[in-house]
Amino acid sequence: MDYHQKLLSKNGLSTMALAKEFMSCDIGSKIPTVSELNEKIGLARGTIQNSIKFLQDNGAIKLESKGHLGTYLISKNTLILLAFAGITSIVGVMPLPYSKKYEGLATGLIVTMENQYSIPASMAYMRGAENRIAMLLAERYDFAIVSKYAAIDFNQRNETIVIAKEFGPYSYLAKHVILFHDTQAKEIVDGMKVGIDMESIDQRLMTKKACEGKKVEYVRVDYNQILEKIQNGSIDAAVWNGDILTDKTLNINYRTVDLKDNDDTEAVIVVNKNKPEMKKLIDDIIDVDSVLNIQKLVLDGKITPSY
Repeated sequence: MDYHQKLLSKNGLSTMALAKEFMSCDIGSKIPTVSELNEKIGLARGTIQNSIKFLQDNGAIKLESKGHLGTYLISKNTLILLAFAGITSIVGVMPLPYSKKYEGLATGLIVTMENQYSIPASMAYMRGAENRIAMLLAERYDFAIVSKYAAIDFNQRNETIVIAKEFGPYSYLAKHVILFHDTQAKEIVDGMKVGIDMESIDQRLMTKKACEGKKVEYVRVDYNQILEKIQNGSIDAAVWNGDILTDKTLNINYRTVDLKDNDDTEAVIVVNKNKPEMKKLIDDIIDVDSVLNIQKLVLDGKITPSY
């Protein structure tokens, strides 16, 4: 690579980084100084100044200097910024749509992601909040749907994700329940074999909470195997999504999991903490009320799920 190509490469990296920076800035807000940007993206001051001028000359941003008060973002063209940021599509990941509520959520997201910027948007489906967040942080996906309960727990351990959207209580599921193989059982007791899915933050945490102080044997299971293993007696008890009992009108012994709040029932969108531009983009294109309205239409049987 010759020096000219290296210069182009540096200018390109700087322009891409600054386009993302300006995407996350609100109109009317003070922008970071060149020194602050230099520290943030690790490129020379001259390169950064050139990239800012380039973005202005190409209609991506309009800035106004207010002397010692700093420089302010007067306007921005998100479509142009997206192009310079290299964002050509948006891909989210959510749980497998095995319940009507998930089907409604998936349908609502797909419909509302048809956006004014004409960016192709799609959803992928993956079991386990741990897996979804891991793939998000590995940059396989731009955002992930998890419960607020799972998002809070993950952030307490890692602080690498932020919540971009909250859909409110009962948008993820109606309740968690504990299933029992024994038709007479009312609670988990010593000696029981209890199913636990280590990839599901919600199921894992609630299972351990329900078994506190009990001498039980944990049996590792995949979430989608829980019902079968309860029915055939491979396990005695397991925490599960209560919506499926309603959807499939299953005749099985269960009790509701009691929690202090409804965080396990609320769907949230999480993004990589280091990608504020994606948080801003999600905020722009996904309307919570529209998603919830479509979810309700699916639940009421008024529209067919499409995802």
